[in-house]
Amino acid sequence: MSTASEYRVVNPATGEELDSYPTATDAEVEAAIAAATDAHRGWSRSATAAQRGELVRRVAALHRERREELADAIVREMGKPKEAALGEVDFAADIYEYYADRAEQLTADQPIDLLSGEGTAVVRRASLGPLLGIMPWNFPYYQVARFAGPNLVVGNTILLKHAPQCPVSAELIQKAFDDAGAELGVPHGAYVNVRLSNDQAAAVIGDPRVAGVSLTGSERAGAAVAEIAGRHLKKVALELGGSDPFVLLSTDDLDSVVESAVAARLDNTGQSCNAAKRFIVVDDLYEPFVEKLTAKMAAATTGDPFADGTDLGPLSSLAAAERLADQVDRAVAAGATLVTGGTRDGAFYAPTVLTDVVPGNPAYSEELFGPVAVVYRVADEDDAVELANDTAYGLGSYVFTTDAAQAERVADKIEAGMVFVNCVLADGPELPFGGVKRSGTSREMGTLAADEFVNKKLIRVAG
Repeated sequence: MSTASEYRVVNPATGEELDSYPTATDAEVEAAIAAATDAHRGWSRSATAAQRGELVRRVAALHRERREELADAIVREMGKPKEAALGEVDFAADIYEYYADRAEQLTADQPIDLLSGEGTAVVRRASLGPLLGIMPWNFPYYQVARFAGPNLVVGNTILLKHAPQCPVSAELIQKAFDDAGAELGVPHGAYVNVRLSNDQAAAVIGDPRVAGVSLTGSERAGAAVAEIAGRHLKKVALELGGSDPFVLLSTDDLDSVVESAVAARLDNTGQSCNAAKRFIVVDDLYEPFVEKLTAKMAAATTGDPFADGTDLGPLSSLAAAERLADQVDRAVAAGATLVTGGTRDGAFYAPTVLTDVVPGNPAYSEELFGPVAVVYRVADEDDAVELANDTAYGLGSYVFTTDAAQAERVADKIEAGMVFVNCVLADGPELPFGGVKRSGTSREMGTLAADEFVNKKLIRVAG
């Protein structure tokens, strides 16, 4: 793993550098690991689940109290429109509260009915120790909450490496944990933000005091982290990319379906791993769908992310916009039809619709991380399922149909970790999030998240 650059905030809307932070020194890295280790030995092992839940609950309250400051930070860091940034802060608070409310339930003993012999047997969930979380830039608060919330209530401690372009929001999260901990008497080290280089992150993964690592990010980063974790026999959880299919088989309200399609594609300016990216439409609906989708995409308001009414801000960086532009240009050069969009202005990229993408075209297999929709025509349900599954990814998926039996069939056949039927943007703290194939190896949120990094210890007592 190569050395990362300095942590910097460059406002993608203006190109202006706003803040710069040094990467941690080796001494600071050692201090962070030591603090997380000491906290786990003390507070995390001696406190009850309910007490750990109270820390997480107070962090949720501080997110709500400081939502404007928190939201403004990520608008500047990665260009998220202000209204969406506020919504992300609120969702992060919801996630923390979900785990605070269920701390005792998630850590309760699980009795086992014995087939023979006298006595009892239970599975008791015990924490593993300090965990390293490596987080992405696209949802700076939500991603941290869904990793830190469940792991703190089960008793693990957190070392958090945030994305290099998100140092301010990372510090604001740390302040929330510090302030909540000071109020509740929690020693420093339960949650420690540390600005690691990639080489330092590799060393932390290998440190014998660190029990596991969770990464949300690209395939490349996931493969690198998994390789290092494997060498050191560490548990690893990966949440990676996606090229989620949006399958339209039938509808009695095409306008509503198109509204859902646009919402699913343009959320977070198209920079969501589980955004709908490939729109697979049966033949009789294809032409009107493309017409209506194109109109809605072209009408989306792109501009200042702080301004009211802005639907799309810039992409997260100039480099991200240039990368997306290159992908679209290569797709068109390989035979795709550019229906609308395809233009870049600095880090801003126009909502774009592509058709006539066939196997062999780079857009057929690549993840397009931005406001670009690729629309495919299929003959029937079987063709739709085959195309939906013809991808290396398997994160989420969307199925729209008026036939309940068909919805069940297709949901069963789609190779993905999540299937949403006749709805989009329906994530919730209680719903597990994760994928299969090259989209990852684990689940976050819901009760499943609390089982990723625990020792499921069998305790068998004779009668």
